[in-house]
Amino acid sequence: MASRSYSNLLDLTSGNSPSFNRVGKRLPRVMTVAGLLSEIDDEGSNSVGSEGPSSICQERIIIVGNQLPLRAHRRPNQSSWDFSWDEDSLLLQLRDGLGEEKEFMYIGCLKEEIDPSEQDEVSQILLERFKCVPTFLSPELFTKFYHGFCKQQLWPLFHYMLPLSPDLGGRFDRSLWQAYVSVNKIFADKVREVINPEDDYVWVHDYHLMVLPTFLRKRFNRIKLGFFLHSPFPSSEIYRTLPVRDDILKALLNSDLIGFHTFDYARHFLSCCSRMLGIGYESKRGYIGLEYFGRTVSIKILPVGIHIGQLRSVLNLPETEHKVAELMDQFKNQIVMLGVDDMDIFKGISLKLLAMEQLLLQHPELREKVVLVQIANPARGRGKDVQEVQSETYTTAKRINEMFGRPGYKPVILIENPLQFYERIAYYVIAECCLVTAVRDGMNLIPYEYIICRESNDKLDETLGLSNLPKKSMLVVSEFIGCSPSLSGAIRVNPWNIDAVAEAMDSAIVLAEPEKQLRHEKHYRYVSTHDVGYWSQSFLQDLERSCRDHIRRRFWGIGFGLGFRVIALDPNFRKLSGEHLVSSYKRTNCRAILLDYDGTMMPQASISKTPTAETIEILNGLCRDPKNVVFLVSGRDKGTLSEWFAPCEGLGIAAEHGFFLRLKCDAEWETCASATDFEWKTIAEPVMQLYTETTDGSTIETKESALVWHYQYADPDFGSCQAKELLDHLESVLTNEPVSVKSGQHIVEVKPQGVNKGLVADRLLLTMLQKGMLPDFVLCIGDDRSDEDMFGVITNAMSGPSLSPVAEVFACTVGKKPSKAKYYLDDTTDIIRMLKGLTSASDQASRIDNFS
Repeated sequence: MASRSYSNLLDLTSGNSPSFNRVGKRLPRVMTVAGLLSEIDDEGSNSVGSEGPSSICQERIIIVGNQLPLRAHRRPNQSSWDFSWDEDSLLLQLRDGLGEEKEFMYIGCLKEEIDPSEQDEVSQILLERFKCVPTFLSPELFTKFYHGFCKQQLWPLFHYMLPLSPDLGGRFDRSLWQAYVSVNKIFADKVREVINPEDDYVWVHDYHLMVLPTFLRKRFNRIKLGFFLHSPFPSSEIYRTLPVRDDILKALLNSDLIGFHTFDYARHFLSCCSRMLGIGYESKRGYIGLEYFGRTVSIKILPVGIHIGQLRSVLNLPETEHKVAELMDQFKNQIVMLGVDDMDIFKGISLKLLAMEQLLLQHPELREKVVLVQIANPARGRGKDVQEVQSETYTTAKRINEMFGRPGYKPVILIENPLQFYERIAYYVIAECCLVTAVRDGMNLIPYEYIICRESNDKLDETLGLSNLPKKSMLVVSEFIGCSPSLSGAIRVNPWNIDAVAEAMDSAIVLAEPEKQLRHEKHYRYVSTHDVGYWSQSFLQDLERSCRDHIRRRFWGIGFGLGFRVIALDPNFRKLSGEHLVSSYKRTNCRAILLDYDGTMMPQASISKTPTAETIEILNGLCRDPKNVVFLVSGRDKGTLSEWFAPCEGLGIAAEHGFFLRLKCDAEWETCASATDFEWKTIAEPVMQLYTETTDGSTIETKESALVWHYQYADPDFGSCQAKELLDHLESVLTNEPVSVKSGQHIVEVKPQGVNKGLVADRLLLTMLQKGMLPDFVLCIGDDRSDEDMFGVITNAMSGPSLSPVAEVFACTVGKKPSKAKYYLDDTTDIIRMLKGLTSASDQASRIDNFS
């Protein structure tokens, strides 16, 4: 089945479906030109929908990251390159949990710069041998993208560092942002070269490529796309300072599944979507999702794991055993505490050293017994802040060693030289405690690695003298790192509180041996069952679930640049053609017309809601036609509607969502529901008043049949929280009352049971049937959730006795969004224009009748 994703709005407006030819899977080609784009939009990008399926249906996963999981080395003769897998790369390790039957392809940059003259050859080699597609960036563009926007602006901000001065993180630079967008566009072009959009899954990784989903969704509306963020996502108070905040949020929402390490990061993202885009979220059957233009964007919360098999294979190496023996001799009769961190401003190395200093000051008995080994990996970024961290680290370590050092004893051992992996593993094995005191870190897998290494193996147990003894380990971890919530047996600390960290270090030393063993056992059980394979398998299972109904949906692309998004709707949903409607109107003889008011005939943004003279004239024109029965259906109270529409003598009005109804201006108001007792208001109103007093910006609207609590002008998060609490509170106190409590767009409403706008549609059709009128034309227009009941009733009536067998039914909603209606119009202006066309048709028919 060929994809029917749409981007061409001209085709949609005409109601015609563009045809797509079956397109086979394209052969990869090499793109070696990487320049700075002056425009975000590429020509013609909106004119083509998703490609047809390939004849090959093997499931393939395209992994897209900033760097390919490869190592590159120039051969000694300088004539060519040697490439090999980077076994330490997470992008390579994630394959282990997914089985051999899946095919993988990687897209990303190489760590080494490749001369343009060699790029075509390198691309071919990597594609054939490794199924990798390299993205080549010019040095200038890469510097602006990676060291500029990623490391100077996104990385500090996502780690809660505001650019309060030019020295702190760096101020926003539009040219760096443009470079970031350009690189994401280049990555999108690489994906386009190799993707088979109907079969392939695309998994994008980390903050370097946060706008990539927009470019991919723009080209392939039906793409199956997941994104995982490996860094923290900051609170809305921090994130909202980013000038391009909306662009990045909207781009991420073009994914089908967005993954985070912790609930905190996901909660911050959801809060940003609520506060900045007005998008709420719901939890359904345990899955968190945001409704975004008819698509459900799922949220995944699962910390990444480690590759246990790789660690165990290194533990079994003879080199590891020799290194462990060497370290055991070096630190004989000493307690080793270990830190492994990048030389980074967020890793808290200097705070850890200060805590070590405090520990030795407060506990003299530990001097010459406790050693802190700090392995400092090279910094990934560069700049003044890295130099300051290095300087502070050296100075502090030197001071501590001078103060507490003795011949043969250095309390702080700072290791800056790059270590082989087995050497680092050996330090894990001999360390009694691991300290991770980062002030902010996305995940940090060091504690997981430490736990697995402390489980050791038989040979190492002999070397350590621990044969047949229970294993033990201790962790002191910062509460600001992503792995902290999953390590319930660790001693959690605030790394800024030097005294508390020092006490935690002391507790880790003096804790009873059985307690250390129990904590280790608990951690080992979790880490060994939640490895990187488990993480990747779980993510892709959720991605498959999130994309399951793509084939049954119709996707329309709208918007330009980074504001692009797709709307997922029923395949039969289309724009209401004015010509088609008027043609049907002219040839029919018994018409039922139901119109909502607010948001339909009156724009929601209007401050004055009083109907204009044009609106009154249109309604009177429709009512004058003897073939028409016209009803205005509104949630407003009957007094206001009576006053506003007094000039419309032939207009039927339903007030308060159909509780009150009158057929004409001079008729008495009737009730559609049997409820006449409103004693429940004496219970509900005091409860609402309590929440109004405690929620700034909220109000109560009192109707004759209902009470409505509005919180549109309250703080979005607090208002939403209070609304949920109010809903539960009201449901509890009104359990035995004949009312329903419902939440809506920034409201909580209490009204009699069974009252909805569908009752009005039912009543109108029944009344017409009783008068011997069988409608052959039904027009129903509304804009919100309350109007869906009307759409449902008139749609179901098509198969019943209340409509003519040849009746033409037009259920129309305002705006392109999921609805029971089969048609849409863009806005109030379109609706007024269309209704004026109907009144003109009635006037023309009247003049012809008078003439004849």
